[in-house]
Amino acid sequence: MLELLRIGVPLHLYATGQHPGLDLVDHGLGGLPSTRLACRGRSDPLAHAEDVARALERCWHRVTPELVIVHGDTSSALGGARAANRLDLPLAHVEAGLRSFDLTAPWPEEQFRVEIDRLSDLLFAPTAGAAANLHRERCTGTLHVTGNSGIDALLAQLARLPRYRRRARPRRLLKLLVTCHRRENWGAGLAALAEALVTLARRGGVAIDVVLHPNPQVASAMFTLLGSEPKVRLIAPLGHGAMIDAMRRADLILSDSGGVQEEAPALGVPLLVLRDKTERPECIASGNALLVGTGTRELVDAVTALVEDRAALAAMAMPHFPFGDGQAAPRIAALALAWLEDRDRDQRHALSA
Repeated sequence: MLELLRIGVPLHLYATGQHPGLDLVDHGLGGLPSTRLACRGRSDPLAHAEDVARALERCWHRVTPELVIVHGDTSSALGGARAANRLDLPLAHVEAGLRSFDLTAPWPEEQFRVEIDRLSDLLFAPTAGAAANLHRERCTGTLHVTGNSGIDALLAQLARLPRYRRRARPRRLLKLLVTCHRRENWGAGLAALAEALVTLARRGGVAIDVVLHPNPQVASAMFTLLGSEPKVRLIAPLGHGAMIDAMRRADLILSDSGGVQEEAPALGVPLLVLRDKTERPECIASGNALLVGTGTRELVDAVTALVEDRAALAAMAMPHFPFGDGQAAPRIAALALAWLEDRDRDQRHALSA
């Protein structure tokens, strides 16, 4: 969006309200023309997607956009895609083609991104692997591999933060940073993670910070599980810049976040992925991450192995950029404009024929 604005393209941002506490200013979007839809997240993500779709349809009946751009696989993104499809508006999907090949993991995101990709006229895949998934599914949209604009945002945040030089060797007491919020980890997954963190904290050798998620249901569950454990520090939800700063200061991250799977390799911070499957296998292939699930024993064993084998930890701390070089935004902006120009030219030719 910022790149389109920079080159003079008029745009409008729709903040759906899925996370009411989301601060647009923290993401550098505070000055954009925007509409807040007040569609709060719901326990049923499909119902939330429909709330968003209906709200956007009402908006776009009044002001018709030339192109709708959705990013990712949230219920907000699906709502935007469905609204565009119903109104026959061109649709572009940023971060297209991610697949775990299991509709239940993650749910509902895998289902959502498959539907969004099938509806899209323009598909911006972050990696060659994601593009191959779209080819395999015979998605009909125009496909480009652009990198992920999340890496652009990461590098922009780093440029604004004070300089920080990582230690050549991890400190004696390893600093762990933990996030967990995925729907498939609610309940038993969060409980098993909490048990593992308590075990690790009491065993020693690690300092543990847990960043709570803006979703109040998840944050409340984590507070109930870990709030009385003195050796685990719970941190209120962080904005993007503060989260990047916390990540770069950690020795090891434990997370089920998709964004963290992209950012940790670029920062050179080892990551244990709290999932059984991932739609971002590139972070595993780059050597920066391990897929460990949320089983208590598996988590304790994985962390302990890296605490005891600092050479293995150091090997995971070599920065890599499997999700892009930080230039995805200008590529996406240029390709979107070129697509619109080609469409307009084809329409003029059809009218004059």
